[in-house]
Amino acid sequence: MNQYNSGLKVLLALCIFFSMTSFIFLRMADEPVLYLIGDSTVKNGQGKGDGSLWGWGSFLSEYFDLNQLKIENHARGGTSTRTFESKGLLDSVLRRLKPGDYVMMQFGHNDSSPLDDTARARGTIKGTGPESKVIYNPITKQEEKVYTYGAYLRRFIAKIKAKGAVPIVCSPVPRNPVRHGKFQFKVDAYAGWAREIAASEKVWFVDLQSMVNEKYEKLPPDSVMRFFTEKDHTHTNEAGARLNAVTVAESLKMQKAPLSKYLKH
Repeated sequence: MNQYNSGLKVLLALCIFFSMTSFIFLRMADEPVLYLIGDSTVKNGQGKGDGSLWGWGSFLSEYFDLNQLKIENHARGGTSTRTFESKGLLDSVLRRLKPGDYVMMQFGHNDSSPLDDTARARGTIKGTGPESKVIYNPITKQEEKVYTYGAYLRRFIAKIKAKGAVPIVCSPVPRNPVRHGKFQFKVDAYAGWAREIAASEKVWFVDLQSMVNEKYEKLPPDSVMRFFTEKDHTHTNEAGARLNAVTVAESLKMQKAPLSKYLKH
């Protein structure tokens, strides 16, 4: 009889264990995921700060309740909208998407590159229209039809929506505006085009360009220099990446975007 009771206790314990384990796995599967896609200003290298280069996606998780939302940074340095798609990086994210997930995208810095140079062939046609051009890609050694920056963004948004996920467009983060010890702010056409696409497609928009520049303007030029590496005028160090990350969180909170409900209070 004792052996029978002992067996029942073991069986009951196993049932409880497997029930709890199943509940945990189901909860994890149900949790929404925020996928980040973009260039090196979102994730530089492996996202570990090699060479003191950091992207803002490496620090965004600090502002969210990770018990309710998972964040995956799939940005890839050196990519444009065109090459993020042609290299299969977009499809890799789309395969993971489930209804209720989010995809935040930030492109533009590399879209201004040449269309068919022998180094990277990653540029897109300027603007948001339907224009296209067939070029010979010296990297793939094949003909390729290249579209406008805006056309690629529209395609990304449509594919994300088709999966039941929520697309969020970010303008490119500003480059270092300090030249010879003085501010020289420039109008970024890609930031304007990103805003235009977000408005026309009725998706959430994070204006990193304007919001970060407004923060820079409140500081002495020498202080702004400390947010960038000495290697170029585009890539941020840890301080700059953290500034960009908190600005993303602030924008979502101000707009009361659906994603803001996962922000830490």
